[in-house]
Amino acid sequence: MKRKNLMTLLLALTLVSSSLAGCSSGSAQTTPEADTTAVSGTPAQETSVQETSIPETSTDTGSDTQAAQAPIYPLPDAAEDAGIYVEPIPDISDDFIRGMDVSSILVEEKSGVKYYSADGMEQDVFTTMAQAGVNYARIRVWNDPYDADGNGYGGGNNDLATAIELGKRATANGMKVCIDFHYSDFWADPKKQICPKAWEGMSLEEKSNTLYEFTKDSLTQLLDAGVDVGMVQVGNETNNGMAGETQIPNIAQLMNAGSKAVREAAQTYSKEIKVALHYTDATDFDGLDSIMYKLASFQVDYDIFALSYYPYWHGTFENLQNVMANIQDKYGKETLIAETAYCYTTEDTDGSGNSVNEGDLIDAYGATVQSQSTALRDVCATASEAGALGVFYWEGAWITVGDVNADNSPIWEEFGSGWASSYAADYDPNDAGKYYGGCSWDNQALFDAKGKPLESLNTYKWLKYGTNAEPAIDMVNAPAVTCNIGAEPELPETVDVVYNNRALNTSLPVEWYEEQVLNIDTAKAGTYEINGRILDDAADSDNPTAVCCTVNVEMLNYVANPSFEDSDTSMWTVSYGGDKNPTDFQQKEADAHTGEYSFHFWSESDMDFSIEQEFTDLEPGTYELKAYFQGGDIDNTAKMELYASVGDDVASDAFTAEGYGNWQEPRISAIKVTDGKLTIGMHIQCKAKGWGTADDFILNKID
Repeated sequence: MKRKNLMTLLLALTLVSSSLAGCSSGSAQTTPEADTTAVSGTPAQETSVQETSIPETSTDTGSDTQAAQAPIYPLPDAAEDAGIYVEPIPDISDDFIRGMDVSSILVEEKSGVKYYSADGMEQDVFTTMAQAGVNYARIRVWNDPYDADGNGYGGGNNDLATAIELGKRATANGMKVCIDFHYSDFWADPKKQICPKAWEGMSLEEKSNTLYEFTKDSLTQLLDAGVDVGMVQVGNETNNGMAGETQIPNIAQLMNAGSKAVREAAQTYSKEIKVALHYTDATDFDGLDSIMYKLASFQVDYDIFALSYYPYWHGTFENLQNVMANIQDKYGKETLIAETAYCYTTEDTDGSGNSVNEGDLIDAYGATVQSQSTALRDVCATASEAGALGVFYWEGAWITVGDVNADNSPIWEEFGSGWASSYAADYDPNDAGKYYGGCSWDNQALFDAKGKPLESLNTYKWLKYGTNAEPAIDMVNAPAVTCNIGAEPELPETVDVVYNNRALNTSLPVEWYEEQVLNIDTAKAGTYEINGRILDDAADSDNPTAVCCTVNVEMLNYVANPSFEDSDTSMWTVSYGGDKNPTDFQQKEADAHTGEYSFHFWSESDMDFSIEQEFTDLEPGTYELKAYFQGGDIDNTAKMELYASVGDDVASDAFTAEGYGNWQEPRISAIKVTDGKLTIGMHIQCKAKGWGTADDFILNKID
């Protein structure tokens, strides 16, 4: 569907509707960690927005957004030999945006960082990136990232002058440039969109006019300096606001002011410059669809709906493709990945902590250079298959300054090479003011801590034809087993092995070091790390493939879904007298013993019900059962008990209702199981309007 036809349909729907779809609740969809965006007004009331004309656009990925001139460093025309394996993407276009956010490079260099070529020779980092296939540079712009005394806020101190200098170096190396206006004096993201200091107190009209002038003047200076601007972001991760505005009509007006400035600059300089809007949280399909509907309804003029997508935060590739398809098919807009990254190590190289650590890793990728490359390749494959324009890697050259064992804060403070300096505290007291420090991104860079490019930097140039690499193990999925107290641990005989070429993934036998296994003490709870070696061709060499298994010795709970947190409650049987079931699996954290769910009851009629679970394959032995109950408005005529049934023998423990929050803990000990069969449950008989919740059924083997 062409853009013009879609807009006509949407506006027609708007005129016959009393309120904007998705806005009747008075709030827009937001990311989980951000405040709800307020929505007010209707499109028809925003005349300043509707006066903006909207050109037709298409999703043609061969548009002029990509560089038309022959690249300075052509891409390979066949697979190349390499130390890492890159699976080819045969259908990917040579014009696919292979982008890099380069915003921190200038302050890195001022802080003493040197960058090198793959051969170890000191070289302009832009040349190194261009040789690796990077064809587009993304540069953020903050309005005034300095305090009253001229001290930089850090994070690159990315004012316009910095953008011009970086943009000229990118252009000189054959890259096109995307300018990322945050319309803030410091970081703008879903959690905060702080108004620039100079714009505080302005009316919406004044702010719109000032934003227009700032955008127009900035682009004029960039283009006059020879920067090859091909794309402009009007705002950064604007899910919940922009430039201090949170009302959708106000945000739309500001966006159109920025877009108008871009259109006029493009016309003046006879350049094709695309307008991109930037959002995050690709996991929220409905939320993003709601945003796009509102953008269309308020006639926001833009070409590209850009997304941040980090594999460890933003869901599956399948969902990402569905979101991108919706952007193009339903709304007629182009799309791209404005930010992505993955780590090559979990080590901290600058003493300031990392944004991504061991717990953030996903099963498909380890913290290795090979996995970093594979993750980037897979994001590119997903985007290409979805018809997106391309991918920008975020801050691939933001590496360590100083030494990991040194106090590098004087360098971060002076040059702005940490994510934030203490000077930003007055402007951003709740984030930068509390947590200022060094770079948290160094372990996700595409250069090592000394400035030498990792082989993963070359992923972009190898996308189409891939690489020739000897098969090698990339990572071993470390197993974990749980052993009941008093039992013998059963370590796995094989482990899952992930190769550089994922098509070779397999399971291989493993040998655990016996002396470590013998040191496991199952008489008490504890955690043990047991090392071993994979029995492959390298097993008997001086460098066998190592593997580690975590053994947790603990009291096992044999009850399935014991706290009702899983939506599948089929393992529980509820029976009741009368025509109406007085029970439900209630989602209300305040009424649960743990988690969010509990087994709840209430009725206007007298109640007689039970909930139970049956076991058929328990190990012979002695067990103990307990559960938790709270309730009220139940008199002493009620019959309430926890029970355990083995054949014809039934053991029980009665309990009473002691009021809200006074959790009772009925318990049954010495339950003898010989043939694996046991039924546990709770029976309650009480008068009308009694209430209660049961939670956390626990069955342990104690002997």
